Amino acid sequence: MWCKFCQNYQLSQSKPEKLPSVPMPPEQVAREASRSQSRLIAYTYNEPTVFTEFVYDCAKAGIEADVHSVVVSNGFIKAEPLERLCEVISAYKIDLKAFTDSFYREVTGGELKPILETIKRLKKKGVWTELVHLTIPTLNDNPKDHRAMADWLMGEIGPDIPVHFTRFSPLYRLTNLPRTPVSTLERARDILMEKGMNFVYVGNVPGHQGESTYCPECGKKIIERGLGYQVGYIHMKDGKCAYCKTSIPGVWSL
Repeated sequence: MWCKFCQNYQLSQSKPEKLPSVPMPPEQVAREASRSQSRLIAYTYNEPTVFTEFVYDCAKAGIEADVHSVVVSNGFIKAEPLERLCEVISAYKIDLKAFTDSFYREVTGGELKPILETIKRLKKKGVWTELVHLTIPTLNDNPKDHRAMADWLMGEIGPDIPVHFTRFSPLYRLTNLPRTPVSTLERARDILMEKGMNFVYVGNVPGHQGESTYCPECGKKIIERGLGYQVGYIHMKDGKCAYCKTSIPGVWSL
């Protein structure tokens, strides 16, 4: 895939020989993660699908070192390598870039159907999955498409998969477009929640209330997120809302 809006194009659209690299076999990756007291290894920037075998080997080595693994991907992967990865990873984040075939063909070089198949396979395998939708003005911000996305998710996956609508900034080959209005992200979030989705977020808008997690039963804020990657407070205990004891889906212990 060659997304025209890529936020990491210096890496993803460069040839390997043009980028600085450090030789690091899987065992060393796991060892360094353990030494630094990291609980997780994340595979991202560039697309992990292109080095699936290395991800598998690192994740397997990580298990032996009590370090878990998460994949940050576009989801454009075939069934066999995905199922193999599911044996050794704890979570998988997919960039669901749009909900139309035309957007995928014209703006990313990919296809929508394989991404949807990946989401369904991850559900079947029981791997914790989250979706990110980088919302771009005029290209993938149509409320009709967001409603179709919500209908498909409710029908095929269920209401508890987290969906993050994140703000676009003009980069790479789409510098002619403006930043996404916050109101567009809020509208998309409202559409999915009205359809029954429980965990829908606004991203790349520091301090927005839509960055936090709310209990779908009592509506109380249970995970507060502040600026950047900071977490303010967590009102949960044993994977349940501290207010009403409703179980909150997620990976709460490793």
